[in-house]
Amino acid sequence: MTRHLDVTPKPEAPAPKPLVAVDRAITELRRGAPVLVRSPVGRVLMLAAEAVGDETLARLKADAGSEPMLALTGRRAGVLGLTESETGVFRVAALDGFDTETIAFLVDPCAASLGSPDLNRLQVAAASGLEPACVALTKLARLLPAAVMAEATSHAPFDVVQVEADDITAYQVTAAQTLRQVSEARVPLENAENARIVAFRPSDGGIEHLAIIIGEPDPDQAILTRLHSECFTGDLLGSLRCDCGDQLRGAIAEIAQRGSGVLLYLAQEGRGIGLVNKLRAYQLQDEGFDTLDANLQLGFDDDERIYLPAAQMLRLLGIGRVRLLTNNPGKVESLARHGIEVAERVPHVFPSNDHNQGYLRTKATRGGHLF
Repeated sequence: MTRHLDVTPKPEAPAPKPLVAVDRAITELRRGAPVLVRSPVGRVLMLAAEAVGDETLARLKADAGSEPMLALTGRRAGVLGLTESETGVFRVAALDGFDTETIAFLVDPCAASLGSPDLNRLQVAAASGLEPACVALTKLARLLPAAVMAEATSHAPFDVVQVEADDITAYQVTAAQTLRQVSEARVPLENAENARIVAFRPSDGGIEHLAIIIGEPDPDQAILTRLHSECFTGDLLGSLRCDCGDQLRGAIAEIAQRGSGVLLYLAQEGRGIGLVNKLRAYQLQDEGFDTLDANLQLGFDDDERIYLPAAQMLRLLGIGRVRLLTNNPGKVESLARHGIEVAERVPHVFPSNDHNQGYLRTKATRGGHLF
């Protein structure tokens, strides 16, 4: 007798306070407001670098009581020729103080209209404090990975959202661990009429991930499974720049044809950098960079995704073994690392077109994908 997956919505536990604090800080950064980041050894006022204007920069300096500095990823600092190492996070100071034009040039490779500042007036050093946490927070906010920060030397009780650096670092893991099933419904799909969608939400109310369950998978068997990161342009608009739409619809059809399985639709647009940054990467690709180098130009790693949410969703459904429909060995390794047994990798290949041949070639030659 086939045992059914557990799709029952579960009661949501109260969100841990650290999770809520990070979520509030993300919202503040996205609307251009400052956040106070703290640790046992210090505290800084910070702004997302891409949201800095003349007024907010001046206010940050006045409120903190110190000169603002810039926190950049090693990827971006290396692109600019400021460092030889492209790992970690770096602190950049300007001898005569920063202005918004210099900040924009340093953080945004798409700011082509800006003239190059004098880089000799910059002092660059490896991170020695809260820079990594500040940059991590901008990534969580799906903004460019750079922060303008000033040491909070003032003793005033800052009237801003405050967050601990350790909570920022732990956010993705904590959010994944608090995922709960919150709704479930039958949704007949083209090529898979016997389908249900289950929604999973972290306890801070963040963005939901979805599981598309096709047929009646038996959790006592290795279930055919696809991990699909959302792609607005490919999935919804049919963009020819990638193969995401083909992979999504092809996976649904193949799972249905084989009888049953699960597709996890993960809220990780643009390999984890967000839709706006993906569009920036597209602009850079039009200037000659491949898909990986475009991400590096922006200051991101070539892939910012994590797969703990996927593993947690599978566990909540009662799935411990999968046959993974993927060309990406990294997904196999990540699921195994998070406690899900991958019994088999099932290839998932579709024909290229004139617009995505270079993209697919880069994924194969530099991303390690198997085609």
